[in-house]
Amino acid sequence: MPKTLDVPPTRVPRSGWLLGPALVAGIAYLDPGNVASNMSAGAEYGFLLVWVVVLANLMAWLVQYLSAKLGIVTGQSLAELIGARMRNRPARIVYWLQAELVVMATDIAEVIGGAVALHLLFGVPLVLGGLITGVVSLGLLMLASRRGIRPFQRVMIGMVVIIAIGFSAGMLLAPPDAGDVLGGLVPRFEGSGSVLLAASILGATVMPHAIYAHSALVRDRFGADDGTRPPVGRLLRATRWDVSIAMIAAGSVNLCMLLLAATHLPGVAGTDTIEGAHAALGSAMGPVIATLFAVGLLASGLASTSVGAYAGADVMHGLLKVDVPVLLRRAVTLIPAIIVLGLDVDPTFALVLSQVVLSFGIPFAVIPLVRLTARRDVMGAQRNHVITSTLGLLVAAALIVLNVMLLWLTFTGG
Repeated sequence: MPKTLDVPPTRVPRSGWLLGPALVAGIAYLDPGNVASNMSAGAEYGFLLVWVVVLANLMAWLVQYLSAKLGIVTGQSLAELIGARMRNRPARIVYWLQAELVVMATDIAEVIGGAVALHLLFGVPLVLGGLITGVVSLGLLMLASRRGIRPFQRVMIGMVVIIAIGFSAGMLLAPPDAGDVLGGLVPRFEGSGSVLLAASILGATVMPHAIYAHSALVRDRFGADDGTRPPVGRLLRATRWDVSIAMIAAGSVNLCMLLLAATHLPGVAGTDTIEGAHAALGSAMGPVIATLFAVGLLASGLASTSVGAYAGADVMHGLLKVDVPVLLRRAVTLIPAIIVLGLDVDPTFALVLSQVVLSFGIPFAVIPLVRLTARRDVMGAQRNHVITSTLGLLVAAALIVLNVMLLWLTFTGG
């Protein structure tokens, strides 16, 4: 992606101009994998796991802020900084392979989500729907490459609005009981199935590609500190607001999905798949709400696969020092998703497996992020306070434990 500096050198931008990168990175928290996890949790366990969604977003706030902080202070992305410190080329290639696998897993989930949405809305075959999703995301990536990060950011924020309307409309029209929601804030489980879903929500919320993408987005948005951009302190203050707004938006939409399922779909057969949840919503709340849900799913797939491919391009550039044309880059991660759709694998099952693969990449992104933002030789005076680093390490440890739990429960059938 081009490194562009959009700040007019002759004037100081308004604070509102500084917002936006976190909303784009936050699309990762609204991808089809989140839809499957939240709807399943609400339909199977009601309001039991409300607290998990809240906790997931608190963790995500810290991780995404550290990623943005790293990009702002250094003028480099996380992948670039990791690549610069890995002198051994074979080790760097191995590191890139795991990151590339994560991006491919992300793309599989998001392309499948877009394909399922097109099938629900227009009856488009899944393979064709996957190709359409890939082509549209290619157009969005070319927009970012040719016009700069700001037009891309505007389109992504528009997608967030569509996603929010699509997934929140049903809950707003028929809100849940406030007492039930408050009761769901009490941490507890009911059997191994609820633990598996909690691990899926928490462990897969902070996705590796979102961490890579956020540092790259702020780098491309604000450029290096060459004297023409706002002071670092002001950018960091704006970024805290940016991340807060993004996480509140993403958390609210995820919570709406769970509450919608908990209110209207408990005990309904077939809601363990996206198609089943869509049909159940249509039966319970009418075709308008079901259609809005499918539109939200389509926007989720299109937006999140574009951000995932953006992250993949930066990972390849940062770790391998290779710039790949957008078309080829898009094809590399799109092909596996099309193959999965062509094999007639259950789409929701493929989404779940993709979340398992994503869990492998969590420590390779979170641990270097916390370490780099704590180093004076990297961050200077803006290095983490000891409390921030401690919280970051606790979050990293929690995410790793949760993802190990997710893997164990998935492979043992727990």
